[in-house]
Amino acid sequence: MIMVPDQTVIYQTRNWIRDVVVGCNFCPFAARELHRGSIHYQVVRSTAVQTCLEAMVAECRRLDDHPDIETTLIILPESFADFTHFLELADLAEALLPEIHYEGIYQVASFHPQYLFADSEEEDPANYTNRSPYPMLHLLREAALEKVLEHYPDPENIPERNMAYARQRGLAHMELLLAACLSGPS
Repeated sequence: MIMVPDQTVIYQTRNWIRDVVVGCNFCPFAARELHRGSIHYQVVRSTAVQTCLEAMVAECRRLDDHPDIETTLIILPESFADFTHFLELADLAEALLPEIHYEGIYQVASFHPQYLFADSEEEDPANYTNRSPYPMLHLLREAALEKVLEHYPDPENIPERNMAYARQRGLAHMELLLAACLSGPS
């Protein structure tokens, strides 16, 4: 396996945010932060669950210390290729927030190249609403998210709207869109 350099991983992740997350309007929060440059990208090369959780704690502290950073993506390019194993990490990350006194301050979202919603088929284009170039944990400031969603019409239906959009575009389109994000500097 060839190790992709950190700068390439970040470049590809930015492509994904720009072309998929913002381009498909999957997140009403992302465009503003992408344009402001307030997204922090942290590449973690470890395959150890504990090290990845420690990285999440460090990123929570970074957010505490840097109010100009609105959100952080912890990108795991060489670990958690197995989606089930990744979900275990995501569950542990969510469970850790109250233990470290960050419940209600930050929330964790998860993205993965093989993301599969419960009870969905592998070929369902809706899975691409959460598929990303690499496994990643996304830390969001809850207060900022709540503020944005106050001004967004019908925020509780965002997931259903996103799934309908992906299905309308079709599997081939969503596959190509994600694959195109992997181009870039090497």
